[in-house]
Amino acid sequence: MDLFLEKATESDAESIFDIQVKAFTPLLKKYKDYDTSPANETVDKVITRINNPLGGFYKIVLDQILAGAIRIHWNEETTQFWISPMFILPDFQGKGFAQKVLILAEEMFPKAASWELATILEEERNCYLYEKMGYCKTGITKKLNEDATLVFYKKNGRFSSFKEEDLEF
Repeated sequence: MDLFLEKATESDAESIFDIQVKAFTPLLKKYKDYDTSPANETVDKVITRINNPLGGFYKIVLDQILAGAIRIHWNEETTQFWISPMFILPDFQGKGFAQKVLILAEEMFPKAASWELATILEEERNCYLYEKMGYCKTGITKKLNEDATLVFYKKNGRFSSFKEEDLEF
């Protein structure tokens, strides 16, 4: 199967939003994290993320099908990158595509000193995925409610031991 990432534009917002809701609704129902769940966001939030100059929303395209999206955000003054959200339609989950998406994302930004993200601690499959891909728990957690806790992960990039001034952009 052909899988690639393509930068989203504002015209993609509705489609991305629909997939985001489909992907996160089961977790919203399970954890009732109404204030933080991407399933509870608006299409305007997707548009804002698409248009953010310090980040990009990338469509996950699988055999010419829009199967999900990943948002990558970076800090203007560092080479620290943040992934949030990343989602794939339920029919495509559990088939290794998220691993390939993470690899493609990291390859797009080879100068990244670090990659960070958060996921629901109680979602063991998500935690397993990120740990398998080299992400380590930072020790930081945030209780969302009595059912859910966010756990934060970090992965050093290829240039993690360099200072920003050592990198050429």
